[in-house]
Amino acid sequence: MKSYILPAVAVLLIVSCSSEKKELSEKLNYPETRKDTTVIDDYFGTKIADPYRWLEDDTSEETEAWVIAQNKVTNDYLGQISSREKFKQQLTNLWDYESIGTPSKHGEYYIYSKNNGKQNQSVYYIKNGEDGAEEILLDPNTLSESGTTSLGSLSVSKDNKYLAYTISKSGSDWKEIVVMDIATKEQLKDEVSWVKFSGISWFKDGFYYSGYDAPEKGKEFSNKNEFHKVFYHQIGTAQTDDKIVFEDAVHPLRNHSGYITEDNHFLVIAASEGTSGNTLHVKDLTKDNSEFITLIEDFENDSYVLDNLGDTLLISTNYNAPNKRVAYTLLDTPKKEDWKDFIAEKDYVLNGVSMAGNKFFANYLKDVQTKIEVYGMDGKFIKDLDLPGIGICSGISGDKGETTAYFSYTSFITPRCNYKVNTDDLTSTLDFKPTTNFNSEDYVTTQVFYPSKDGTEIPMFITHKKGIKLDGSNPCLLYGYGGFNISYKPNFDVAKTVFIQNGGIYAVANLRGGSEYGEKWHKAGMLKNKQNVFDDFIAAAEYLKSEKYTSTEKLAVHGRSNGGLLVGATITQQPKIAKVALPMVGVLDMLRYHKFTIGWAWTVEYGSSEKEKEFANLIKYSPLHNVKSTEYPATLILTADHDDRVVPAHSFKFAAEIQKQNTGNNPTLIRIDSKSGHGSGKPKDKLIEEWADIWAFCFYNFGIDIK
Repeated sequence: MKSYILPAVAVLLIVSCSSEKKELSEKLNYPETRKDTTVIDDYFGTKIADPYRWLEDDTSEETEAWVIAQNKVTNDYLGQISSREKFKQQLTNLWDYESIGTPSKHGEYYIYSKNNGKQNQSVYYIKNGEDGAEEILLDPNTLSESGTTSLGSLSVSKDNKYLAYTISKSGSDWKEIVVMDIATKEQLKDEVSWVKFSGISWFKDGFYYSGYDAPEKGKEFSNKNEFHKVFYHQIGTAQTDDKIVFEDAVHPLRNHSGYITEDNHFLVIAASEGTSGNTLHVKDLTKDNSEFITLIEDFENDSYVLDNLGDTLLISTNYNAPNKRVAYTLLDTPKKEDWKDFIAEKDYVLNGVSMAGNKFFANYLKDVQTKIEVYGMDGKFIKDLDLPGIGICSGISGDKGETTAYFSYTSFITPRCNYKVNTDDLTSTLDFKPTTNFNSEDYVTTQVFYPSKDGTEIPMFITHKKGIKLDGSNPCLLYGYGGFNISYKPNFDVAKTVFIQNGGIYAVANLRGGSEYGEKWHKAGMLKNKQNVFDDFIAAAEYLKSEKYTSTEKLAVHGRSNGGLLVGATITQQPKIAKVALPMVGVLDMLRYHKFTIGWAWTVEYGSSEKEKEFANLIKYSPLHNVKSTEYPATLILTADHDDRVVPAHSFKFAAEIQKQNTGNNPTLIRIDSKSGHGSGKPKDKLIEEWADIWAFCFYNFGIDIK
């Protein structure tokens, strides 16, 4: 994909709010977008025009010219809003605090990330012993001048000699694996390319990873990803010598992951056809020439091997347990019907299980808040782990033979803190607390439950300054996701805290389609039930207005990725729901999303336009195909040139259509970031620029001047 350089921003005009309004209130002169009337698809007798199909070619000169022209209009508009620089300074100041990641122990080594507050990417440090001297292990800020090369997975070899890690350039899902000698900090010659959707799992003198064959040149960021394989790379050899451990030559649209249990006893392969459901295959590595044994051969459930106790496999599964449980079995009795409970299903959702010391720590989500239960090696409950407060804790990080483990804690108004756990007496102590310019004591988060269209009670978190007046005059940002069995949990986000510092209310609705209440909650918002998600979001907006938190003229709706679809569907169904709409890296063309990169994997969530009944459902809500001639909210569509998860063509085509159809004077702009992807690894300076633009756009269109 071409890297589109944003033109220089127009000189900031220092004007009053009233003169800004006069300057920007007239309807914008958008770039002309060519319509190709010859592109018409036939879906089971229904003819659908796709006049902007040419914008799917992200390497063409015509698309490049369109992107530059659109960015110029957007930057000229934003450049005239005086609060843009104020927000940029506020974001810079608030982001300037030291943060430290949860440590991991590898023999005598302790490895953790740290950011001094000014760095684009966090740096990894290492200490020999808990009280040893701190040394830089990896500094991704040195990997590119722009700060757009980021680190992904890190994995230490079982003998603690080597560190393998992935790097991503410009936010792409494509990764490279690099190997370092930990003692000398020297990089080995081993480099593995075209890695995607992969972990790194060490075995003997090498590691397992997943990837694809090299893609067609020039189509690396758009072509469909097919024939995912699991490889084994031996240290000191070329990638061309890597052994294919698992592949499926019959089913090109399956992903495969391979990993080793901690004691090297079992090799596990999980295969998936989408974002939920998987097969499970296990090989006993203690036996010569052993074959893979299939534990699960359908894609009806999510099941993964957590670990093993000798020959006994421990499996996290939602088979016969929508809220998940931990089951156990032997390879002699592999069928899931024969699995027995190790930790039985609860009426709240199991997020994950880790082992530290000689105990199991089960991390649950109960009403979108963390609950950690501790179990013995026999699977018997011991006690709940005492937590710092009502918020979200990471899973416990530790080793089987150690007496010390770690976890982190955060909330909407609490920056992430690290805690140390004594795995013998299960006491916790604060290990690190950041010092910030944000005073948590001045703010409050409440959880409410509101009825959706069909009467289902939906939870929502609302965060704002204490003592705020509920008179409908407050600016409010409503965020939602609602899909892929993913829950959006309380988390400290600097960008959102700047919003609430300026009098904003930040609301997060936990919509159906996520994992907040297990697989039933997920299924209630997928496939033919997808409209429930949009109804939940619309009901959240109406609740915030009816309870006088805000009003239509002061409300912004925001979502990214699947949440971008949510915002697109919401404003095409209810154009008058909010003053501002912020669809970010959104899935907006529901008829063609599966034809790009990894989009085919989402058909289990959305359905496919290649099936008649599923097409009939998709066409009802596909944002691109439901834009009509009406007045839309002030809309800022956000995407990036290296997004190979949700390709930018979604946003390009949606922007072209909504600009054509909007009958009002509210702006419909698109912001196309350069050298950025779907969001992972985005450097801090780019985040600051992005959110300064977002908040300037919101407050200007709310008619609120920032002092």
